[in-house]
Amino acid sequence: MNMKSHLAASLAAGAFFALPAMSQAAVTVDFEGATSFSSINNFYNGGTDSSMVAGTNNYGVSFAASLLALQNDGLGSGTGGAYFSNAPTPGTVMVASDPIDVLTTPAFMNIANSTFSLSFFYSAAQATVVNVYSGLNGVGLLGSINLAANATTGCTDSAFCNFGVATWTAGPTAIKSVDFSANAGFVAYDNITVSPVPEPSSLALSALGLAALSFVVRRRSVK
Repeated sequence: MNMKSHLAASLAAGAFFALPAMSQAAVTVDFEGATSFSSINNFYNGGTDSSMVAGTNNYGVSFAASLLALQNDGLGSGTGGAYFSNAPTPGTVMVASDPIDVLTTPAFMNIANSTFSLSFFYSAAQATVVNVYSGLNGVGLLGSINLAANATTGCTDSAFCNFGVATWTAGPTAIKSVDFSANAGFVAYDNITVSPVPEPSSLALSALGLAALSFVVRRRSVK
C-alpha cells in the first residue's frame, strides 16, 4: 500500500471507530426511592425531589413540580389501604397532582438526550391522552398517545390495580418532552423508558467514515 492509500485508510478507520454508538443506552425511570407525595423534580437529573432526597441515577430526565411520586402508605381507599397494586415496580408510581396544579404548572417530563422512542406503564380510571413534543416544556407537538380507561380491568384490590403499556416512536424527530397533565389524579404511571439515538453529527460522521473506507477498498481492489 502506498502512502496515500495508507493515510486514507487511517483517516477512514479513525472516523469510524471514534464514533460514539449512542449518547447513552435506553433508561427506565421507575420512581423507586422518590419521596411519596413529593415532586419528583430532578431526582433523575442529578438532583433531588422536593423533599431534598437525592436520586442515585442521573438520566438527564426532569419532572415538573406537578408530577409527584406516590407510595402505598396505608391511607389509600383500596383493600388494605393501597392506592395502587400490581405496578411493574411495586413500591412507587407517578401521578400528576390535582387539576388546579397542572393548570399553573403543566405536568411535563423533559428529556435532555435526544430520544427516539418512549414507553410506559399506566393505570387510568378515565380515558386520557399523553402528548409528546420535539422541544422542551411542550414545544413542537409530535402527536398524542390515547389511553383507554383500564384501572380496574380484571381486578378490584385497589383503585389502580391494572397496568397496561403504551409506546411512542418518533420517527426522524427526537422526543424532548412529554405532557402528563390530562385527567390529573385519575392516572398512575410507572416504568417510563426512553431510548436515545445518535446525534445527527454522529450519523454524518459515520457515513463519512464508511464512504472513506469504501473508497480505499475500491482503490486497493483495482491494483
